[in-house]
Amino acid sequence: MAATTATTYLHSSPVAKLTDIPSQTKQFLVDIANAEPTTPAHILDLGDVHRKLTTWKAALPRVRPFYAVKCNNDKVLLDALAALGTGFDCATEAEFTSMMARGVTNDRIVFAHPCKARHQLLAAKKLGVTRMTFDNADELQKIKDYYPEAEIILRIMADDSQSVCKFNSKFAAAKDDHPLLLERARELGLNVVGVSFHVGSGCSSAAPFADAVYRARMAFDLALMYGFKLRILDLGGGFPGDKMAPVQFDAIADVLRPALDKHFPAAEFPESDLDIIAEPGRYFVSSCCTLATRVIAKRSIPSAEEGEDKSVMYYINDGVYGAFNCVLYDHQIVHAQVLRAAKEGKVLATTVWGPSCDSMDCVKKDITLPELEEGDYIYWENMGAYTFCAQSNFNGFENSTPFYTYSTTADSELQLAALPKAFPVQADSTPTSLDAVEWSARPHY
Repeated sequence: MAATTATTYLHSSPVAKLTDIPSQTKQFLVDIANAEPTTPAHILDLGDVHRKLTTWKAALPRVRPFYAVKCNNDKVLLDALAALGTGFDCATEAEFTSMMARGVTNDRIVFAHPCKARHQLLAAKKLGVTRMTFDNADELQKIKDYYPEAEIILRIMADDSQSVCKFNSKFAAAKDDHPLLLERARELGLNVVGVSFHVGSGCSSAAPFADAVYRARMAFDLALMYGFKLRILDLGGGFPGDKMAPVQFDAIADVLRPALDKHFPAAEFPESDLDIIAEPGRYFVSSCCTLATRVIAKRSIPSAEEGEDKSVMYYINDGVYGAFNCVLYDHQIVHAQVLRAAKEGKVLATTVWGPSCDSMDCVKKDITLPELEEGDYIYWENMGAYTFCAQSNFNGFENSTPFYTYSTTADSELQLAALPKAFPVQADSTPTSLDAVEWSARPHY
């Protein structure tokens, strides 16, 4: 892939230290706001994504990350991760087809959906996507009927009681079902090759990860009794990607390393015999995106009590039908910060609304901000996970326009000149003039 010029690329000069990067990103957004865009706009920092991969490899050297495509399916982001050699957790034909079109081989793909549509299963067979999950007997029969050569991975229940987003109610096999499913797989002549789990998203403790590894080892031992020598351990997702998370990635890695060494020691499970993977999504992308929104309208509400300050409501050009769908569906707590203001007034009680006609379109209630005016800008950090991938054009509003950077520090080994040739930006990529930006198209009916 040639260096990208068609995307909106903004060149980031190396800074002295990592803590300087948010200020650099903010200045980019100020420049974008000064160009008077017709849409919301966001920076996607590919350097942040690259640093996450480096951190992962250092913290969990035995675990190959398979990025969860559903978390953020930005095309440039996927190009970058494909070039860096990650694997990919794909849940649909569209996802694994798009990754294979980027040259990703099937050993870097796991079809991680326990309950697949028949046509998607047939598409996986046609393209040679062999690894896939299951958690029930009906799915086993479907796989037998349409893709008996598949390499199947039993998804087991983990303790998701400490997570915001729990999955056990929809997916995963309870412990008592494991023997029944393994017996049925043996009867059908299917090839069970591994075990997977997911502790849920937004987990407030690292302990469930270690507990899930123990449960996986029990499932490995049980499978051997049914004639299956397993060779894949999938640690699932739930890895946090920003500093606001209740438990940080480092704490989880510190728990996982000894758990893996205890229950899957390298002497018994060498790399040649056991492929340990995981399915991080928000870990890679939560912090890589920062969104800028314009105040398109303002409503002042006088205080009911004499002498008290008024409150204000701002209406911005993105909302819960756009990138802020994460507020409704991902339980995300977003934080408003002033990006550009003609004049910052007194700090007031504030509510921020999205642009649509729906009264549910509320981005943030009961906060305080300096008083702003129509045309001022608010920005929002940590907007990369489960945001733009699920936005719509409800009510005819435009989606956010993406801009791409590659941030780095002067003393880092991660420099543009050292990137793989397939990486979507290169040292010779031409920065985009803000006068030439094509903003996201207005929807047409």
